[in-house]
Amino acid sequence: MKIVVLNGSPAGENSITLYTVKFIQKHFQSCEFEVLHVGQRIRAYEKDFTACEKALADAELILFCYPVYTFLVPAQLHRFIELMKERGTDVRGKLATQVSTSKHFYDVTAHRFIEENCADLGLHYIKGLSADMDDLTTEKGRKEALDFFSFVLESAKRGWFEPSPLPQTVKKESAPADEISLSASEKRPGKVVVVGDFDAESEADAPLRSLIEGFRAALPMQSELVNIREFPFAGGCLGCFRCASTGKCVYKDHFDDYLRNNIQSADALVYAYTIKDHSMGYRFKLFDDRQFCNGHRTVTMGKPVAYLVSGDLDAEPNLRLLMESRAEVGGNFLAGIATSPAGVGRVAGVLSYAVAHEYLPPKDFYGVGGLKIFRDLIYQMQGLMREDHRFYKAHGFYDFPQKRKGRIVAMYAVGSLMSNEKLRKKAGSKMTEGMVLPYKKVLEKY
Repeated sequence: MKIVVLNGSPAGENSITLYTVKFIQKHFQSCEFEVLHVGQRIRAYEKDFTACEKALADAELILFCYPVYTFLVPAQLHRFIELMKERGTDVRGKLATQVSTSKHFYDVTAHRFIEENCADLGLHYIKGLSADMDDLTTEKGRKEALDFFSFVLESAKRGWFEPSPLPQTVKKESAPADEISLSASEKRPGKVVVVGDFDAESEADAPLRSLIEGFRAALPMQSELVNIREFPFAGGCLGCFRCASTGKCVYKDHFDDYLRNNIQSADALVYAYTIKDHSMGYRFKLFDDRQFCNGHRTVTMGKPVAYLVSGDLDAEPNLRLLMESRAEVGGNFLAGIATSPAGVGRVAGVLSYAVAHEYLPPKDFYGVGGLKIFRDLIYQMQGLMREDHRFYKAHGFYDFPQKRKGRIVAMYAVGSLMSNEKLRKKAGSKMTEGMVLPYKKVLEKY
């Protein structure tokens, strides 16, 4: 596969983000990578776009590579996308994805920006990788980078592209014609639980039932359907915090046991509902609230999830944000949201791939920011939320920055250097070269 990397960092070769791509290149040598340093050479490309036109024309996959700058991509990469549109560059039907590095502050808006522009350009977008700046220097981060690119190649092979994020007059989710027959013939190990909220006889719920049936037929794994409409809930969550200290719900309907043993024990979870009142409806929200028997414990982390949604989700951006954020905070890979029969094949395929390969990309801003808020809350309330505290402590969630004393001292040293005009001039461009030294060592060692 011919891959063109659009390196949006003004640091050029000294880009930390680019080192993640170099690491991927080292381990996928069957792919051909060409790097355009658009962040460093944007003025030259404004004058002569010829080399870029040729590279993009030859590319099979366009990889946007950049550090997140102030909620979005660097201005230089923003300008390059403008140039592609101004020059009428024809990249329709090609594949696209992205790799970013940051501290996860609004990486979600940067990624959505790229995704929307890919839709403008007619590119088939595959969900990208949002890495922490230091991820490549850790074993976990290196695995996530390689897992990500394996997923990209499998998505390209299977035709698993993200639905357009732009409002559509007619839904354009696509699935290859052979996706359902292929998936139905390949039964993989594992179990998926589909949690639905529907009336088995109601005509109004017929579209949702159809989505569920189509998904289960396309899924190359065993599945079980749980209709929460049939569970005898004794009532909604009372907010009594009894479960926070004991782990048990005050209600005697045994929903907490049923949830843990019959639903959350699955390898993957799928939630299915019809949009009502800009939400998932009362009954599904009741189910959601009662899951607080787990407190703030992300007990399903690592398990992929998906959604089957009946209704006009394009008109409900807040609801989509809710589903994306829930997955991120919970430590779950969101395999997709299907809103039409045409979309269930892709979601079923991605979900089964994620289970088989234990695919779990790093969290983005929704997940990182949300978990830090809970981290601080649970630490302060550990006397009450004892079960939560035990869980957070056992899983290393208490990663307070004041514990990293070595890093703090090092930053004092760098700050002193940068405040000294003579030393700063002497260092010059060596600063960015020094920043990538740990990443050079990673490439040499791994």
